[in-house]
Amino acid sequence: MPSSALPQAPGSFDHLILRGREVIDVEAQTLHRLAQSLDETFGRACRLLAATRGRIVVTGVGKSGHIARKIAATLAATGSPAIYVHPAEAAHGDLGMVIPGDAILALSNSGSTPELRALFDHARVLSIPVVGMTSQAGSLVDRRSDVCLILPEAQEACPVNVAPTASTAQQLALGDAIAMVLMDMRGFGRQELKSLHPGGAIGLRLAAVSEIMHGPDKLPLVDPDLRMDTVISTMTGMGFGIAGVVDETGGLIGIITDGDLRRHFDVLGQVTARQVMTRSPRVLRAGMAAQEALRMLNDAAVTCAFVVADDEPSCTVVGERTRQQQPIGIVHIHDFLRLGLS
Repeated sequence: MPSSALPQAPGSFDHLILRGREVIDVEAQTLHRLAQSLDETFGRACRLLAATRGRIVVTGVGKSGHIARKIAATLAATGSPAIYVHPAEAAHGDLGMVIPGDAILALSNSGSTPELRALFDHARVLSIPVVGMTSQAGSLVDRRSDVCLILPEAQEACPVNVAPTASTAQQLALGDAIAMVLMDMRGFGRQELKSLHPGGAIGLRLAAVSEIMHGPDKLPLVDPDLRMDTVISTMTGMGFGIAGVVDETGGLIGIITDGDLRRHFDVLGQVTARQVMTRSPRVLRAGMAAQEALRMLNDAAVTCAFVVADDEPSCTVVGERTRQQQPIGIVHIHDFLRLGLS
């Protein structure tokens, strides 16, 4: 769908950039219409799939098949067991992969894909529910589905309105929407996601701070009345460039950083840790996800932070005294970078 506003030189960078933007704009507008079109049918489809005792069998042919594979992978990775079955292969023995307790999610933009008939017949015999996804109401997919999601009419970004672009973007987005809703319905959270992603970047981002931090034996902690020459020795000796100031109960009452040293440079030989420290230091929770902890460090423009237990209150009043949080670990921004997080 070329724009008349495009430059005349088809090989120019301006022409290429504008055409790329045009394609993305076409798909973005299509997705906006899709979002606005969702109604109770979407809710019924999600409830049907959430009630599945077995797996969600996602199927489709051609470009719809490629999208179906991705949807199946996303469902499986977010707490909804799913597999992809090719409709043509199903008619040659792969029907045995679809068993009672499963549900079928069938994708076909035209809604008339003949290869789907064998799966639909198999589903009827085994009383397997079918959710359809098509742009054509009254089509084969619509008629053979227990719940059918009708996609809004999509003008492809292809110049002759043939190559699937906006239509497959709709399928992909709707599949993602289903997966995320099912994830919410199943109460599938960070810990469950982590269990399914033990390796790779996702697993690293979901790792708890407690898995990355340096333990109690590495903590650079000092007494508030300690002279600064000794404090500086602790800061440099532990290798984190900071020192935590703790009271007699082990509670963290302050922190000393390189910035604090620079601000008090002229009097360092005459003051104690209490006089130099920054009060109410920022801390991380042991159960916090690594990606969240790294974001907090970056947002605060700090390179290091102490870690406290998840159930540790910011402070508690004991008698007439206030007990501060007790550090159980420390983490440096380089610890995240070494793991490949940035």
